[in-house]
Amino acid sequence: MYAVIFRADINKFDQRYSEMASRMRDLAIDKYGCKEFISVTEGEQEIAISYWHDQVQIKKWKADSEHLVAQELGQSVWYKSYKVQIVEIIREYSKNT
Repeated sequence: MYAVIFRADINKFDQRYSEMASRMRDLAIDKYGCKEFISVTEGEQEIAISYWHDQVQIKKWKADSEHLVAQELGQSVWYKSYKVQIVEIIREYSKNT
């Protein structure tokens, strides 16, 4: 399994951002098989982590035409800077309640 970690310094969020973020989450899960998608904003920092079965799914999602529009808007309007990391999950464990 893989995780995509997206970290950004926020420039400016607007109504279109909220709609786009929701759409990108739905697109990742419904069309490209993302297992889970979590995002948190605190102050001027945003972090989003999505979990995937394989890198092929990640590449297809990144190349999606709607996602390309979101990436362009992120670069030109919403974010001052950002970093994307794709990591392989070697081990996972948890405690269930």
